[in-house]
Amino acid sequence: MMKQKTLKSLVPFDTATFQVFQMFLSAGFGKAETILLAFQNYILMLGTSVMIPTLLVHAMGGSNGDKARVIQTLLFVSGINTLLQALFGTRLPAVVGGSFAYVIPIAYIINDSSLQRITDDHERFIQTMRAIQGALIVASSIQIILGYSQVWGLFSRFFSPLGIAPVVGLVGLGLFQRGFPLLGNCVEIGIPMLLLVIGLSQYLKHVRPFRDLPIFERFPVLISVTIIWIYSVILTASGAYRGKPYTTQISCRTDRANLISTAPWFKFPYPLQWGPPTFSAGHSFAMMSAVLVSMVESTGAYKAASRLAIATPPPAYVLSRGIGWQGIGILLDGLFGTGTGSTVSVENVGLLGLTRVGSRRVVQISAGFMIFFSCLGKFGAVFASIPIPIFAALYCVLFGLVASVGLSFLQFTNMNCMRNLVITGLSLFLGISIPQFFNEYWNPQHHGLVHTNAGWFNAFLNTIFSSPPTVGLIVAVFLDNTLEVEKSKKDRGMPWWVKFRTFRGDNRNEEFYTLPFNLNRFFPPT
Repeated sequence: MMKQKTLKSLVPFDTATFQVFQMFLSAGFGKAETILLAFQNYILMLGTSVMIPTLLVHAMGGSNGDKARVIQTLLFVSGINTLLQALFGTRLPAVVGGSFAYVIPIAYIINDSSLQRITDDHERFIQTMRAIQGALIVASSIQIILGYSQVWGLFSRFFSPLGIAPVVGLVGLGLFQRGFPLLGNCVEIGIPMLLLVIGLSQYLKHVRPFRDLPIFERFPVLISVTIIWIYSVILTASGAYRGKPYTTQISCRTDRANLISTAPWFKFPYPLQWGPPTFSAGHSFAMMSAVLVSMVESTGAYKAASRLAIATPPPAYVLSRGIGWQGIGILLDGLFGTGTGSTVSVENVGLLGLTRVGSRRVVQISAGFMIFFSCLGKFGAVFASIPIPIFAALYCVLFGLVASVGLSFLQFTNMNCMRNLVITGLSLFLGISIPQFFNEYWNPQHHGLVHTNAGWFNAFLNTIFSSPPTVGLIVAVFLDNTLEVEKSKKDRGMPWWVKFRTFRGDNRNEEFYTLPFNLNRFFPPT
């Protein structure tokens, strides 16, 4: 198990950097600090875990009780998937959680005419959930096959620092709609939260009220969330939102989530808890688009996580292994019925940089919190009732940090080269512009810009082209591998990048990515 380490700076991987890493590796952290850091990761991933079921469950016909149960299931499976990824996947300190990439194909399933004909809301919810489960189970085979067959690893050989920089950048920038637009729904909570987290993590990071512990640098999220959450409870209790518009009440009040009252005291999620999955070819093909998108987004997130954790970029073999285990995670999503698929949590990747702590142990303990609180429904629901604008303020900082990490890959390229400027600018611009164009036309009723008689085809293309990292990958990798390739190897950053393509290309890979329990004897890296 990788010991804990502290991020000092984003610099090229030379001997001095590795010595700094080893120094902090041996230092370690106290148990209490480790537990608090893990709890901070758990609190952060609650935002997405609540938003996705809130968006989908009522459209499926579910009640508030159903929503609470779906949130519990999503948290439980996220904990399992995070543990699997940290132990046997890429082994990077990355949290695996629910993904918004699945919303479009799930909306297509929800609006299926055969399901819409069901008049009883609860029965429609159950049948829709079973249809989503079946689609996830079938679609997960894409990632499992591409991962364990090493096909995705072979494809990653076409990546370069120039090609991957826009992709990682768009992993963060592409989520801009979950930042200030959501924060703006309740500025009296969101703005103070944004200012507080910036103040603690940047301006007060060197203040140490407790001896050698940089408390404001390590726990800015935990401290900020606690203060602003209490502030929002006071506003709610004082009647500040009485008579306000419905949107303001939903966004600002701490008692409108209806999670605490509807969540059971104890509920252990189990496979097929909603009944046997149902299978449809159209649903499965539509879901495959989201699986492909989540694979691209996770690839970018893994690259960012490795950089923030001062690890070498994951070699092709390790990347494929991680994608394969992510496919297993999506299979578990289908079996348990989480209502969506999995991907790497971008906000938690950003937290690695904000706190300067990239620890596999912290992530593993945070997975334990996910599993524990998902079973104790009432306690988990208390934390899940944190207003969304609080999370949106955090996203403004953390998504921006991930985006800047992506752009930092450009330091290994020659940005005085017009070829590189064209590729970077075009992939970033189209990566934002094309998905925005598709998103303007999409809603659950009109199915998006692509609107043929084949609903699964509509969902497939709308999902692909609504994903900024996926569009950015298509543009950047295509241009980077077709424009003056042989003449531009040095300009593209290949002399630095090529040694990280294979597991044995750099001896530090063994420290970061070797499997536990001597499993490398049975699964030798390539």
